[in-house]
Amino acid sequence: MSYVIGIDLGTSAVKVLLVDKNGTVAGEASRSYPLFHEHTGWSEQRADDWVDGTVEALRELTSAAGIHAAAIEGISFSGQMHGLVLLDSEGNPIRNAILWNDTRTTRQCREIESKLGDKLLSVTRNPALEGFTLPKILWVRENEPEAFANAELFLLPKDYLRYRLTGELHMDYSDAAGTLLLDVAGKVWSSDVLETFELPISFCPPLVESHGLVGTLLPQFAASSGLPESTKVFAGGADNACGAIGSGILSEGLTLCSIGTSGVILSYENDKSKDFEGKVHFFNHGKEDSFYVMGVTLAAGYSLSWFKKTFAPNESFDQLLDGVGDILPGAGGLLFTPYLVGERTPHPDSIIRASFIGVDGSHERIHFARAVMEGITFSLNESVDMFRKAGKKVDTIISIGGGAQNPVWLQMQADIFNAKVVALENEQGPGLGAAMLAAYGAGWFDSLEACADKFVKHANAYTPNAEAVESYAGLFNIYQQVYAQTKALNEALAPYRG
Repeated sequence: MSYVIGIDLGTSAVKVLLVDKNGTVAGEASRSYPLFHEHTGWSEQRADDWVDGTVEALRELTSAAGIHAAAIEGISFSGQMHGLVLLDSEGNPIRNAILWNDTRTTRQCREIESKLGDKLLSVTRNPALEGFTLPKILWVRENEPEAFANAELFLLPKDYLRYRLTGELHMDYSDAAGTLLLDVAGKVWSSDVLETFELPISFCPPLVESHGLVGTLLPQFAASSGLPESTKVFAGGADNACGAIGSGILSEGLTLCSIGTSGVILSYENDKSKDFEGKVHFFNHGKEDSFYVMGVTLAAGYSLSWFKKTFAPNESFDQLLDGVGDILPGAGGLLFTPYLVGERTPHPDSIIRASFIGVDGSHERIHFARAVMEGITFSLNESVDMFRKAGKKVDTIISIGGGAQNPVWLQMQADIFNAKVVALENEQGPGLGAAMLAAYGAGWFDSLEACADKFVKHANAYTPNAEAVESYAGLFNIYQQVYAQTKALNEALAPYRG
């Protein structure tokens, strides 16, 4: 049997998956690494911690009983997006990596908006947000000029990991799309953006397709990981692009709903000229010459975790949600907005906060639990609604993450989204997508679609209930009014939050 490995470089840990030609996960291993929050709003990691953790995880995987390392044909990567790794002329990091969830760059975002004007959305296709890479570059140049003077080139997290394993410098289009330096439709580094901010083209690595072969393993890393030096290494993609591949989101009409700590609605897009006016993200897909649009709910699964921690700390989620299916849509007139840590789509607002509306004496804890689930799904539906208003077809939604673990929530998604919702049998997220890129790159399949037909296995499907769809349509209209009604109040309360 032959195998490929998908390496998912996450924010808190790296996870490696060993996958055979049937799409079966034959082994997995993971390693965690520390986060550093030196100041409020800062989030950093040591780039070499990613390398050490990955090598250790690969060694565990390749030493597993019954697996011959020579049977592993290729590896590829999924990586946390936007993180900044600056390299000196010797290829060494000049400082810790600044991560996607670092928020120190608000002033630099305003500078980008001011200097680029309309080009920001027409070229990069995305608004200037603190999480993106260009604001981080500008922050380092302004605040750490001596360090920046030594910077020759920037990479994103997975690209640094791959560089250390192979000695080759590349970045794929799906990850480059999250830098604010890429002409997304043209698939080139934007000369307009680079010239505006006085950055040379040499500051950017060569671009490559996600399934592109970029090299083999350096001898020292082959020896330490237990893999052959001849192991083929493929570029990989951004975590959301790989999550889409691993869920089979590879054609028009297919949309992904992922509910983790945050929540994502991601829909495949063929038309590179489609204009969403910066209200949702528009990125290159891991599939060649394809794109996806994406909306984000900052506190999706986190809202339910917060509710459990606060009101049922000694119960399991199953106990917390026992009986939630007996409560009718609308939770007895109780509405929740999941703005616990602000919101991203369609309201990029760090100050807005969550609320329960319509509380009365008849409500029990189970009503609040259902309202939280509905509020999270309403927030995600804001993105679905914008996709449809822009002319996209959204009729089948693949649901993964915490929201796919509860049949009541899956039916709720079908009713609120008014679409067929499908769960997966073998949900592995971005790691499986990375493995699929390796399988396609290694020639196992003639297309990613053919790979998905073999690797992505559907489970139960949930179809909309007409009566519930009608009820939720009215509730969603009310939900959409809450943000504007409470914005001023939330801003007034901000100084009192401590």
